[in-house]
Amino acid sequence: MGAIEDYLKKTQPLVDKEIEKVFPKKIGKKWLEFALDKADFAYDEETITKSAAEPIWEFLNRGGKRWRPALTILSCEAVGGKKELALKMTPLIELVHEGTIMADDLEDNSQTRRGKPCTHLLYGNDIAINDGNLMYFAPLTLLYKNPYKLSEKQVRKIYDLYGKEMIRVSIGQAMDIYWHKGSKTSISEKEYLQMCSYKTGVLARFAAKLGAILGNAKPEQEKALGKFAETIGIAFQIQDDILNLVGEEFQKGKGVGEDIHEGKRTIMALHALQHAGEAEKTRLIEILNSHPASQETINEAIEIIKKNGSIEYAKEKAKTLVKQAWKKLNPVLKESTAKKTLKDFADYLIERKI
Repeated sequence: MGAIEDYLKKTQPLVDKEIEKVFPKKIGKKWLEFALDKADFAYDEETITKSAAEPIWEFLNRGGKRWRPALTILSCEAVGGKKELALKMTPLIELVHEGTIMADDLEDNSQTRRGKPCTHLLYGNDIAINDGNLMYFAPLTLLYKNPYKLSEKQVRKIYDLYGKEMIRVSIGQAMDIYWHKGSKTSISEKEYLQMCSYKTGVLARFAAKLGAILGNAKPEQEKALGKFAETIGIAFQIQDDILNLVGEEFQKGKGVGEDIHEGKRTIMALHALQHAGEAEKTRLIEILNSHPASQETINEAIEIIKKNGSIEYAKEKAKTLVKQAWKKLNPVLKESTAKKTLKDFADYLIERKI
């Protein structure tokens, strides 16, 4: 685990430097004319910096593991591509991911993110919505300006990938929002896993496929890398949900049992609802639908989930999914340091404590 943590710590500042090239901390004429062409009238650089760059960089500077960019780099290297090119393209995946978080916090009415008040609380809902959307599109300069001279085929494939995965992210989020409002009472595990695949898994798949395209991977390699990454994205979400209930370090940064407060139908909640007695099942649904603020009530729901072995079930499910995906990826990649790191990386994401 230590080796992967070290890898991520080394990668994070490199990714952030590339992000700043794509979207600077201070917006000036040079960037505006590069990204948007010359103004027909006049740019207000100060206002754009205050309303867009400052809120976005306040959010980015809070940290985050940047594991999706690492996945892009490792996937590119694993198929024989160059790390340097993959690194330069990582803002495309990281800024999109950070934009989804900013939107997610507002949609969930979350209070904290990474130990600080959420962006919508600091700057207002309007800024959070606009800047979250801006993070989806700002890195597209890497494609329509093509500063790193990607081939026409690569640009086209990345555009297609971006479009498809962005639709999937929104569909997954729509499912999650509808469910945690209590609008559907019967949700199957397969439906939950599909939601996770779209909400969380597709950005991991986007990251890996981006690396594969940049490394000119064979079709079978690109497909297997994408599926593997999608699966570890699902496993990451499951582990995130587990830590939300029992991970002390995680709770410090986001909130104790916030998923219970939000009424989220996690794999653990679904498992508990399937295996609990009628009284416990009725009480758990009641708690989830009431979006409790009381820690005592949240803890009551957590105890029902624990009592029915749902946390252990979720842990095993995550491990099983990753093992199955690795079996399909392993034969199509040659042995290399990058391949080994990919395997260690997957293990880290589902074993992490924070």
